[in-house]
Order: sequence, then C-alpha cells, then structure tokens
Amino acid sequence: MSKPYNESLGNVHGSVTTENKTGWKKILAFIGPAYLVSVGYMDPGNWATDIAGGSAFGYKLIWVLFASNLIALLLQSLSARLGIVRGLDLAQASKITYPRFVNFCLYILAQIAIIACDLAEIIGMAIGLNLLFHLPLIWGVSLTITDTLLMLFLMNKGMRKLESFIISMIFIVGLSFLIEMFIVTPDVKEVALGFIPGNLTGSALYVAIGIIGATVMPHNLYLHSSLVQTRQITRTDQGIKTAIKFNLFDTVIALNLAFLVNAAILILAASAFFKNGYFQIAEIQDAYKLLEHIFGKTAPVLFAIALIAAGQSSTITGTLAGQIIMEGHINLRVEPWLRRLLTRILAIVPAMFTIIYSGEDGLGNLIILSQVVLSLQLGFAVIPLIHFTSDRKKMGNFAISLKVKIVAWASAILIVGLNAKLVYEQINTWAKASPSTAFWMYVLVIPVVIGIALLLLYVFLRPLLFKHADVPTYIPHGIAGEIDNLDAIVYHTIGVSIDFSKNDTNSIRHAIMQGGKKAHYILIHVVETAGARYYGDQAMDHETQSDVDNLNRYVEALVKLGYKAEAKIGYGMAATSITEIVNNRKIDFIVMGSHGHKALKDLIFGTTVNKVRHMVNIPVLVVKAQV
Repeated sequence: MSKPYNESLGNVHGSVTTENKTGWKKILAFIGPAYLVSVGYMDPGNWATDIAGGSAFGYKLIWVLFASNLIALLLQSLSARLGIVRGLDLAQASKITYPRFVNFCLYILAQIAIIACDLAEIIGMAIGLNLLFHLPLIWGVSLTITDTLLMLFLMNKGMRKLESFIISMIFIVGLSFLIEMFIVTPDVKEVALGFIPGNLTGSALYVAIGIIGATVMPHNLYLHSSLVQTRQITRTDQGIKTAIKFNLFDTVIALNLAFLVNAAILILAASAFFKNGYFQIAEIQDAYKLLEHIFGKTAPVLFAIALIAAGQSSTITGTLAGQIIMEGHINLRVEPWLRRLLTRILAIVPAMFTIIYSGEDGLGNLIILSQVVLSLQLGFAVIPLIHFTSDRKKMGNFAISLKVKIVAWASAILIVGLNAKLVYEQINTWAKASPSTAFWMYVLVIPVVIGIALLLLYVFLRPLLFKHADVPTYIPHGIAGEIDNLDAIVYHTIGVSIDFSKNDTNSIRHAIMQGGKKAHYILIHVVETAGARYYGDQAMDHETQSDVDNLNRYVEALVKLGYKAEAKIGYGMAATSITEIVNNRKIDFIVMGSHGHKALKDLIFGTTVNKVRHMVNIPVLVVKAQV
C-alpha cells in the first residue's frame, strides 16, 4: 500500500533544523511560518475592506477587526498543531477523511478562494504602480504576471531566504503606517470606543463580512499546517510539545503585528476621511488622493509603497497555498511556476474585464467582493480543521481541550451564520430587483446555494458519523510490502542522454555500471534549433552537423573499449524526442544527467528530466552534474 499523499511542500519539507539549539537560537529557528501566513492578513484585500469600513463607519468596526484577529489566532494555532502532531497539512487530512468527489469539490472551492485572494493582490499592486509611477491600470495588471519569476527565484533559494523576503516586506508596510499614524493623529478615545461590539445590518454587515474574509483567510489555514513542517523536530511527546509552544509564540507575535497594521489602515481611513465628511471611500485610489489633499505628499507615497510591498509578498504565499491545496486534495503535482501562471491568468481576466467595462471605479467593489468570496469559503476549511484537531484517536494527548473546542465551534458558527445571513439578504435584494432577476435566482443561484449548503453539512457530519472508521488513517510512509525476489535485473538496451557537457562522462560511466559489456548502448542527443523543430531529421544546419560529429566521437570511443554503442539524434523538444527514441528502440533503462541550474534557468531547462520520467515506463537514473 502506498501512502495517500506526498510530503507537504516536499522541496522544503524539514529543511530548517531546530535541534541542538537553545535560548534565543531555538526561538529564532521556529520563527518564520506565521510571518508568511500573516502576510495574508495585511494584503490589498484587507486594505479595501478596512478603508471602506473606516470611511463609512468611523471607528465602529474596530471590534470586528479585533474579533477577527482573535478567531484567526485560534484557528491558525489549530492549523499549526495539526501540521506538527500528525505531519499532515489540512488538505492532506481532508483527503484521507472525505471521499474523492468531496475532496474534488473542496479543491475547487479552495482554488476559487485563492483566485479571489490573487485578484485582490493584482488590483492592489496595479493601483500602487499607478499611484507611484502613473502607469495605466491595465498595464499594471498585465505586469503582475511577471512576479512568477520572483517567486521561482525565492523558492530556489530555500525557505529561510523566502521568509526573510516576506518579513522585509512586512517591515516596509508596518513602518509606512506607523509614520502615517503620526501624520493623521487619530482620536485615541474614539478608537478605544470602537472596540465595543455593536449591531451589524445592511452595508455594515457586508463590509464586516468582507473584513472577516480578509482577516481569517481560508488558504492561510492550509498554508500554516504545511509551513510548520519545514522545521525538523524530534518526534517525541516532548519534541512535539516544544514545537507547538514555539509555533504558538510565533503565531501570536506575527498575527498581532498584522492586526496592528489592519487597525492602522482602518484608523487612518476613519481619521482622514470619516472625520472630514468623506463617508464612502471604498476606492484605494481615492484614499491616496485624499491623503495627498489633506496631509501633503509624504502620506500618500508611503501608502503606495506599502500597497506594492503587501501585494508582492501576498502573491508568493498564495502560490504556496495553491501548491498545498492541489497536491493535498487531488494529489496533482505540477511545476510551481506553471501553477502560479494559471492562477494569475484566472485572476487577471476578471480584473481586465472590470477595467474595460466598469473603468477604474469598479476595482474597489471587485476587491471587497473577492474578500466576501473568501469569507464564504471559510466554513469548508474551519469545520474540518476543528474535527481533525479534536480527534483524540489520531491526535493523542495533543487533541484540543473541551474549552478550546467550544470556542472553536462558536467561531465556526459565527462565521457560517454571518455568511448565511449575507447570502439570504443578497438573494432577497436580487430577487426584488426585477421579475427576470428573480427567475434566474430560482433557476441558477438558489440551487447552487443549496448544493453548497448540503456539502457544508456533509463536511460537518462525516467525521461525526464515521468517527471510529479505520480507513484510511494516517500512515507516515505507507506500509512496507513483502520482499520475496532479489534476483539481479539485466538491462539489454540502455539509453544515455548526452548534452556535450562535462557531465557526459559521468552519465556514460553510470550506464556502463548497469549493463557492462553485454548491454547495447544508445547515446541520445536532441537538437533543439529552430530548424530542427520545423524540419526534423531534414535539418542539417551547422549546429546539427556539429552535434552528429560529436556524438559519433563518443560512440567510437566506447566501441574501442569493447562496448556495443550507437548514436541517435533527436529533433525538436527534448523530452518528447527522448521519449520517442526510448519507445521506438525499446530501451529498457535510461541514464540522464541533471543540469544543476537554478532560478531563471530552471524555468527554461529544469523540466526535461521530470517530463521524461513521467512519459516513459522504464527506470530513469538521474546522475548529478559534476562541479
């Protein structure tokens, strides 16, 4: 039996050591994951909802922000606990708990949430570029697609470098708003009164749910349960207890910093706009212009710089969350840059349409709508998380206590209840708009809402009804199969991928170790020139002829040493050509040299070996490049 999941974020899993460290070094070793998560709590989506809330209702919604932060602290700590104790991220735990179809539905909903989050980041960065450099929004939105390269570069540098970049972005955002607080001088007494809860109806409810969706973000729960696994810990009760304690410390600090940033944005909007009679500033651009009008040039420049920093850091954590959700729920693994590109394109399309058909004024409403979509997805992440961390059979002594369970379920009920109220009010509003609108409500919208409600009910009931079901439970590395045959495997035809680098000799040596003088060796080189792509074996340009001559030299050298060898040239795409040669020549083992590229070159060269591995049905030996 094979394990039902791969390691979460396998390329950085367990990459940060925490052992043999004491004092501050021990604390610093664990600090990082919550800061990556906290980025999602201060992205451009938060800005839009905080500005809308502050300008329309003054300081009255600070309590919503504070309550959201407390809920976030609780849920993120549960997420970290799940990852540390069970060695599973939230998506993986869902995969081994719910049926395949339900997991597919959960994946689709989670992916919609990530696209909604990405949409806010795209708009925020485009607005920041527009405010600072007067770049048209349509061009700013288009340029955001290039951040895929930055993400790829940072991922290749390792988890610590990625965390350092994110923390530096958070520092820029925090410093910018700290300075702006001195500029706007808020009313401290009014701010304190804003922490007293009040009734929420109409537009206040809509903005409040947007604040909750922007603060307690569903993909952050998936992300945190995975990021804590980048730390190497001792898998003993004491080691796990220590990891939980330090990660809680990390979470409290990071999320409280995020709360201070969010509170600063809301207070800024209340002090600058609500107090001056500007009650409907939902647009980030208007906030920038009014800041300049009221306080001069310094405040808006800081505002725009912080906006770009927040958007850029959030897009990286969104990519990581997308990887976790895709691999966890449906066990599909693709290149990070490709997944990032697809997600970004899906988010760019609605932003482009909004700019083209509604102009710049529609972007603010689109950001708030994206945050409401995030909030609607929350129940599908929160309910399974509480179930998983409450399960004493699988969590052992680290299952959450009854008190924590009660508070967690109360938070879930609050979130789901507010969302249900919003959906009900919105459907009523749409139905009353016109008879034709009411018809489409009953035909399309209401059935979808009922379907989603039934799915949420199933997600809640399944772990309760099958609480003691024993299939499939957590298997860290699968179950070892019986070993009953260890006879040597004889390879008759061995392929060797040649690229005329210093790695060739090493690849040929490893091939000979597998087959000796009895095997037949086929040296493969693929010509990837434009001519080769179009004309195939008809191409005999200078590069092709040179490659043929070089390959024949290798063959002649092997024949002189007593080996049976021949040359085979492929044309066009490397992975496709190698696969065709393997199949046509009935090669039963292939040796390929790894390229050793990093960052940008990975984008260009880094997928050939992986593609070949997935396209052929024979063993592939990857030989590390010599340095």
